[in-house]
Amino acid sequence: MTGATRWSWLGRGGRVAIMGILNVTPDSFSDGGLFLGPDQVVRRVAAMIEEGVDIVDIGGESTRPGAAAVEPEEELRRVIPAIEAIRRHFAIPLSVDTSEPAVMEAAVGAGADVINDVRALRRPGALAAAARLQAPVCLMHAQGEPGTMQSAPRYENVVQDVAAFLRERLEACQAAGIREELLAIDPGFGFGKTLDHNVSLLKGLPVLAAMGPVVIGLSRKTMTGVPFGLAVQDRLYTSIGMALAAVHLGARVVRVHDVRATREAVRAWELVFEPKE
Repeated sequence: MTGATRWSWLGRGGRVAIMGILNVTPDSFSDGGLFLGPDQVVRRVAAMIEEGVDIVDIGGESTRPGAAAVEPEEELRRVIPAIEAIRRHFAIPLSVDTSEPAVMEAAVGAGADVINDVRALRRPGALAAAARLQAPVCLMHAQGEPGTMQSAPRYENVVQDVAAFLRERLEACQAAGIREELLAIDPGFGFGKTLDHNVSLLKGLPVLAAMGPVVIGLSRKTMTGVPFGLAVQDRLYTSIGMALAAVHLGARVVRVHDVRATREAVRAWELVFEPKE
């Protein structure tokens, strides 16, 4: 079964969706090395389901600043057993965080529902693979590659530049045969952006929200810590604060490490600000 029948970016009665992060990597900035075996993966997903997660995002390649590239074979070795283990126990929607077409194909074949690509389907073969699969896709903006993206990022106008890039990728996807309703966009906080760029992009989120469903990933990132002198493990409250700011400005999916706390904060926001159906 492909993701087209299992997941919709706007299919939860208008509620903001909580995407839980599950990195099956040894070197991710916050949780690297914690969930490498199938038993650990299953326990973590069970905990996230108990906490109210809507979709679990599985990544086999760290994309933190300075991260080294991972060969597709190694990414497959990390990701596919995790998906298979989850599918033996749970029906929760799954997203695969990858830029590699071979990983996309294998992951959807193993039971993943969504493709979440930090390179917006720009690697050779990725756009064609996503078009064949017809699974929901999230297209993210990134300037440069993880190993060097934070060296000297520059923009004429970060909101307009990111919007132009994502608009072009949306058009490329639709030209390749990917239906509009399958597409979501992510501004890529922290991917080739300074603190000022990130703050400007967050303030400008309504520009992106006018283009389609917006997914945001702010959890424990530099912009939730450095301005406040907080280490990675101490960024829960600032991460939630910025997630709520993003939701208020139009984000429809929030990608987080701390599922329960974020979900409860978002539901409280919805009680006040979302119109009743």
